[in-house]
Amino acid sequence: MRGDLTIRKVRTASGATAVQVVQNKGKQRSFLKHIGSAHNEQELELLMAKAEKYVETHCRQPSLFADTPPSPSSLQTALAGSKLVGVTHQYARNTLHACARKCGLGFLPKLYLDLALMRIIEPASKLRTLELLEWYFNVRYARRTLHRMLSKLLEHQEAIEMAAIQTAQNDLQDKFSLVLYDVTTLYFESFKEYDFQRPGFSKDNKPQQPQIVIGLITTRSGLPVMHEVFEGNTFEGHTMLAIVHRFQERVGNTKPVIVADAAMLSKANMQQLESEGYRYIVGARLANTAANFIDQIHTALPRTDKAIRRFSYDGVVKNATMICEFSDARYKKDKRDFDKQVKRALVLLERNEPGRRAKFIKKSKEKDKPFIFDAGLQAKTEKLLGIKGYVTNITEDELSSSELIAYYRDLWHVEQAFRMSKSDLQARPIFHRTQDAIRAHMLICFMALMMGKYLEIKTGRSLRQIRKKLWQVHEAHILDEQTGEVHVMQMDVGEFAGSELNKLLDSGFSH
Repeated sequence: MRGDLTIRKVRTASGATAVQVVQNKGKQRSFLKHIGSAHNEQELELLMAKAEKYVETHCRQPSLFADTPPSPSSLQTALAGSKLVGVTHQYARNTLHACARKCGLGFLPKLYLDLALMRIIEPASKLRTLELLEWYFNVRYARRTLHRMLSKLLEHQEAIEMAAIQTAQNDLQDKFSLVLYDVTTLYFESFKEYDFQRPGFSKDNKPQQPQIVIGLITTRSGLPVMHEVFEGNTFEGHTMLAIVHRFQERVGNTKPVIVADAAMLSKANMQQLESEGYRYIVGARLANTAANFIDQIHTALPRTDKAIRRFSYDGVVKNATMICEFSDARYKKDKRDFDKQVKRALVLLERNEPGRRAKFIKKSKEKDKPFIFDAGLQAKTEKLLGIKGYVTNITEDELSSSELIAYYRDLWHVEQAFRMSKSDLQARPIFHRTQDAIRAHMLICFMALMMGKYLEIKTGRSLRQIRKKLWQVHEAHILDEQTGEVHVMQMDVGEFAGSELNKLLDSGFSH
């Protein structure tokens, strides 16, 4: 005891000994500082010395023997001939390797798993990744090994996607009654086209730069199970059928409901899905429908929140139905945008600047007035404010309209997966030019996305939170200068012992 400060030792649930500094105030005792947890006598001596130093610094009553040097402890004596030669994060690597095994990827060479887990930890170019693997985990790969094995990764694509499907079926209990499909684009930091990278419709607002198109299928919970890479100028509506057919080959007789956004909505796509026995739910582009159909929706659909009506769409696609829903929240947003667009069009016409891109302006046949306000489009747009449409070949008896809309709204899982791949995993920039190298890079990102989403689904935490938690654990590499032997001392992981992450992956750790 030193004045009002006391050092105490407490036995923890994991069996370690916690060293703490508490403060005495009369009959009350308050917790002041947790020094650490020891697992053996040497660690306990070191923590007790740190506690004594803390008390010496913070106590109110100065020590009468402050100038007397303390006698060296046995741990200090042992460390006298040693030095710290490195710090690693092997715990994080072991944990993510265990996650890969849980996802069925344990059959892959460790290089591929390390490339995937580095997309989670610190995304970088492949050569930079080799440096980081050595710095963080003391794992070395030769550059020639990376170049030789990268293109061979594509030989494992079918097995990797089958592992994702089996993980969804066996671990997440997904029956594939419904799958979600969407596409995104990834642009290159270049203006030079190659065989595979071509300019096209860009979702990143980079229409002049070459890009690739990525199609992704996920489960309803968001686990990615299949992907495909297409040329940058591929129309996204033409990507769906190819990947759906490949998915069907993997899962066998099960024919899931295909959910996709309005970009996939084409008469050819829906007719093909219908002829092959698939059921689908796709977003509708109401503004592109016939005027008499819009009038029918305007007349029949009540303007009350969550009002839903079904309309026959069989005249466009066989057995198709259009489901329309009105939402107050959507109406408010649409009305704000509508008013801004009308105001902009009127201002441009008043300034005689109609050549600038604006809605509700159309060309006129009059010579003195080349552009006029499009009142017809204004009326058509106003009838659709607050309304969202969905096209499906599923009958009301099979699935209610409200349930069908709920299924469609699960598309945010795919969108969130794309956001994760672009932000957390940094799928771009892509430092490759050849088609095989680009596909291999995207397969590595797919593996990382699969592992990341698995952890998120199972733990209920974001990938950033998981990474931060794992990165808190270090290993100190201490060299005994007399024997030349290097000893590894890992930080206390007692708080992880009972965590949902450790319980989840415990069976996947190699002991």
